[in-house]
Amino acid sequence: MNIQTKITHTAAEESLLAALAQSEREEAAAVLEHIEDRGLPTRRVEAWHYTDLRTLMRNFPKAPKAIDSEFSSEGLSEMAELVDGFNIGFSNTSHVQGIVGDLPDGVAGVVGDGPITANPVPVKDDYIGQMNSALCEQGAILTVEPGKSIDTPIILAHTCAGETASVLRHKVSVGENASATFIERHHSSTIANHQNVVSNLFLEKGAKVVWVIDQELGVETTRLGQLNIVLGEEADLTILVLNAGGKLVRQEIHVAVNGENSNVAIKGVNLIGEGSHIDVTTTLAHNVPNTTATELFRNVVPAGGKGVFQGQIRVAQIAQKTDAQMACNTLLLTDESDFSAKPELEIFADDVVCAHGATVTDIDDNHLFYLRARGISERDARALLVKAFVEEVFEELDNEALGKALIARIENWLDLNA
Repeated sequence: MNIQTKITHTAAEESLLAALAQSEREEAAAVLEHIEDRGLPTRRVEAWHYTDLRTLMRNFPKAPKAIDSEFSSEGLSEMAELVDGFNIGFSNTSHVQGIVGDLPDGVAGVVGDGPITANPVPVKDDYIGQMNSALCEQGAILTVEPGKSIDTPIILAHTCAGETASVLRHKVSVGENASATFIERHHSSTIANHQNVVSNLFLEKGAKVVWVIDQELGVETTRLGQLNIVLGEEADLTILVLNAGGKLVRQEIHVAVNGENSNVAIKGVNLIGEGSHIDVTTTLAHNVPNTTATELFRNVVPAGGKGVFQGQIRVAQIAQKTDAQMACNTLLLTDESDFSAKPELEIFADDVVCAHGATVTDIDDNHLFYLRARGISERDARALLVKAFVEEVFEELDNEALGKALIARIENWLDLNA
């Protein structure tokens, strides 16, 4: 099925989509006017307390612009391939023609200009989503048909080149009892630029999805990213995040657990180099009974890096039998490293099993001594301990090739930075 195959909607659906898009654009325009008048959010805005956007970003991003297709293709080809898959390429604000081939049977989609789909998950102080609504004109709208099992990953590849902005929004719907793997890949040049990508994901009853976010951005890139998910009954979702670059990165993940007997697992590794500020903010809203969730992030911070994790689990009064666990573990490699963790539980039900935890430590001297006593140099011993700390996050994936590829990315970054 060709990528340009259109998704058909009834007249009522088209009218609703247009109304939602227009409403969000009007709201976004008001936000932009507010930003121009008062500036970007500061530490006084609770959701942005650890990432003072006004200070860190300083200027509102320039309007997105396309670049010639030849240069765009070169930029995408420079991205080291993670795994084999069906590639859909975007450079700056445009879909790059010729990069994408046919989508697999069972997947329909349209890429390029189209209506901006509204955010399905309420987000407080949603500067990322509203800026995206105001500036975005392109993206991918993909649908996996009910009952279809898509074995080869579908890759949304993004590259940003030149002193400009890349602003895109995607909508992905996975039908009843269907399964698929989607990979967001993000790459940029070393020139100062801005990336804002929002993805909205819908899982119907019994759907199973693995969603990967892999960003390896240039040292001057600002990235504001958002993934919004609605889970249906008996849906199963695994989210994998690897942050390994960028000057300022804020990745938000917002999950509305709306179907009973559904499960979500979020796993991530943040590799925060010198001069980099990486913020991962997540919210899990359990809105129905009998659901499970696990969340695990491992962070490595060398000298001069700064990281943030904000994770919130909200359990509604009706959501009895919720089992939700969250952990954030951080390894500070020097005294000049910085990391802030803010795990939260907001529980209104009384028959639940919920827990959160956060740890911050440096390399254990006893472990270091154990390795050095066996003839391993201090540098190699430290590298082994750091790798062991982060690699276990991706070791037990069902997709062995994907797990190995992510671990290889981690090892490459650690060899250069740790």
